[in-house]
Amino acid sequence: MKKSTLPVSKHIKGFLDYLEIEKGLSKKTQENYSRYLSRFVKWLKKEQKACLLPHQIDQKILWQYRVFLSRKTLSRSSQTNLKKSTQNYYLIALRALLSYFSDKNITSLPSDKIKLAKQSKNRKIHFLTLDKLKQLLSSPNTENESGLRDKAILETLFSTGLRVAELVKLNRQQFNNFKKDFLEINILGKGNKTRTVYFSERAIQAIKKYLSERKDIDPALFINYRPGADKAETRRLTTRAVELIVKKYVKIVGLPLNTTPHTLRHSFATDLLTQGVDIRLVQEFLGHSDISTTQIYTHVTNKKLKDVYKKFHSKDI
Repeated sequence: MKKSTLPVSKHIKGFLDYLEIEKGLSKKTQENYSRYLSRFVKWLKKEQKACLLPHQIDQKILWQYRVFLSRKTLSRSSQTNLKKSTQNYYLIALRALLSYFSDKNITSLPSDKIKLAKQSKNRKIHFLTLDKLKQLLSSPNTENESGLRDKAILETLFSTGLRVAELVKLNRQQFNNFKKDFLEINILGKGNKTRTVYFSERAIQAIKKYLSERKDIDPALFINYRPGADKAETRRLTTRAVELIVKKYVKIVGLPLNTTPHTLRHSFATDLLTQGVDIRLVQEFLGHSDISTTQIYTHVTNKKLKDVYKKFHSKDI
């Protein structure tokens, strides 16, 4: 092991290159790590420790940083502190940086010295009932091209359980071989893992109607219709654009404002479990690498067990 003469901040670029080349992580993941580590670098500057070297990171530094994260608010005007899960994102990024130092034989604190903040085991998720889903899915005005697009986006999100980042990567070419009422395609999801996603008849019909009105040659399935969008190199929607589209219809229908595209992914999983689908199959549908991630939906199976118990157990005694 060797002691680096470069401050921690000067190692960030090499760390990001390492994530791309040696770890094979996506550009989006690299951006997230960069954003989380920039918070640590800014904190070091604030604490007059901008020149901190990797081997100078110790338990005292870590504790001070954890106290800072614990007391940090969402904004200057907000009194709400960062959630435990958000604090952990910053700590995980710092832990990954320490692992990088170890891998490159740079003297520093072992990564396992960073303990994550304890979180509530009963993580609550937001999902929509079928009645609310029907209202949302039927809210776009399908008399125009952008409305047809929005209808297809909403139907696709609920039909497939796709993440927004996966949705915006879809291309028209993937939809050349429609069957009457079913379609399956392979996508490259989170962590560059390939999985199969399935489209319901409702989603297929919505996409067909939308594509039948398209006169452009942009390869993206979902494109932008804002003024001047046709002059851009690509009209492909961004994840932020999809979030704003969903937010628009959430407001129209009067749903809770915390309803997002990910809410439709939660609703997709909840619906499958309610229909009796095994949780490990739901794991495959969602593209979760770890079953523990899927187990946030056990509220559904737990409720179902309770309802069955109340209905059938020892009623004649």
